[in-house]
Amino acid sequence: MERIDDVRETVPDEPTDGLSASVGVGPWDGPWPSDPHYDPELLAHGDRRNVVDRFRYWRRDAVVADLDTRRHDFHVAIENWQHDFNIGSVVRTANAFLAKEVHVVGRRRWNRRGAMVTDRYQHVRHHADLEALAAWAHEQGLPLLGIDNLPGAVPLETYDLPRSCVLLFGQEGPGLSDAAWNACDAVLSIAQYGSTRSINAGAAAAIAMHSWVRRHLFDQKPA
Repeated sequence: MERIDDVRETVPDEPTDGLSASVGVGPWDGPWPSDPHYDPELLAHGDRRNVVDRFRYWRRDAVVADLDTRRHDFHVAIENWQHDFNIGSVVRTANAFLAKEVHVVGRRRWNRRGAMVTDRYQHVRHHADLEALAAWAHEQGLPLLGIDNLPGAVPLETYDLPRSCVLLFGQEGPGLSDAAWNACDAVLSIAQYGSTRSINAGAAAAIAMHSWVRRHLFDQKPA
């Protein structure tokens, strides 16, 4: 097991992160701030990155450090046997909902295009196989919860998601592998009413993460 964000080659931030030049802000107007959070390059040339306004002009490591003080207690894992393009979308959504970490299981390399550079602010960890992920989750005391719409799954809508857990997603098409089903403490399904057998992994991950947010950040009752 290794943290991908710790070992991958460092690539400088692109000025626009693939966004239009109309997004973000231009060069800093006025005397420069002395706060060490700020990046001199961004102050000089503007900040077109895909970040919220409070992080404008901040150094990348300063943004990550701030996020690390507030990350939530759920993890997200996704199988990567077929270089699924949905993994980037899952990482981007995990960043939006401030997941603790994203775990890529199987192939170490994954398609980053859909992440829109959010992987630079989201911790990503690699596990060689499901057994390694399950062993890590067990060591951390984290239940492993699969998300898949197959017979035997428990409705996500009625399941009481624990505050600390790992949400596991399969590949686009085949869904969770047999090894994943066997490793999970529970497998949850997402209610659907149309003709399609399943929604894509990126959409399923967004629904599951938002379910966690609603349960633990909005549905809390006073003690």
